[in-house]
Formats: sequence, C-alpha cells, structure tokens
Amino acid sequence: MNKNFIIIAVIVLAALGGYFLLRTPAAPRAPASENSSVNPTSGEITPQPQNGSGQSQTEKTVDVITYSNSGYTPKTLTIKTGQSVTFKNQSSESMWPASAMHPTHRVYPTTGGCISSTFDACRGVQAGDSWSFQFDIPGTWKYHDHLNPNANNSGTVVVE
Repeated sequence: MNKNFIIIAVIVLAALGGYFLLRTPAAPRAPASENSSVNPTSGEITPQPQNGSGQSQTEKTVDVITYSNSGYTPKTLTIKTGQSVTFKNQSSESMWPASAMHPTHRVYPTTGGCISSTFDACRGVQAGDSWSFQFDIPGTWKYHDHLNPNANNSGTVVVE
C-alpha cells in the first residue's frame, strides 16, 4: 500500500510540475538593437522611434544648467514634468543650488529638504562636481546659489 501511495504522489507531482513548466511564458529575447524594446508578455521586439539625434523618444533626458564664475547658464530652462536637471559646477568656487527665495528656499512646494524644499542641494557642490534634481510639479520655479545669492547667481526652471 505504501508503494502505491508513493507512485501516485510522484505521478501527481510530475503532472503538476509539467503543467507549471508549460504554463510559464518564455523568457524575453534580448533586443535586436539599442533602439528596440522587448514586450515582456509576448517576447516580441519593437523598434523605438528616434528623434533627430538618434536618441529614443521614450528615454528621459537630463538637462544641464552650468554654473561658472559669472553665474548660471542658461538663465531660463524649459523642461517636461518628470525630467531631471543637473547643475554642473564649472566655477572656481562651491555653489549651492536651491529653490528661491533666499534664505528660506520655499518656492518649490515639496518639503523635506535641509532648509525647507526638496529642491535644495543641502550642501556646497565643489568645483567640477554636479547635483541633480527631478522636477515632478509643473510650474515656474526660481532658484539661486545659496552661498552667493546675487542676481547673476539665480535662474528659472519652467516645468510643462
């Protein structure tokens, strides 16, 4: 009797294993090129549309604001909601990008930064280094250099 029970149990386990093995979809194949993606359900390869620079239109872009000894460039940058901006320090001194107004940093509405807003590097960014921030809220957001808050050391990010 024990022998029959073991044989039946092995058959049931083999049948269940075969069912789950055949039920699981095949692993997706690698994309045919950098400019294609794989549908995780069907495994089909789909080419991604490209813009004029050869970059996929589905990739998020990172825009750059450069800080030099004469201030931020460009003074106004327009981006899409969800994009990141990298503040690159190419000056000979530290910079500290932060939401306007100095010294409260409260214009960008999310809280939790070191002073008030999350749009705040919370430290001096050394020459040659950079700091990035993702803008998730549409609007016109002014910023400044907290270490040297004069008119040349400010700018605006417009988030559409």
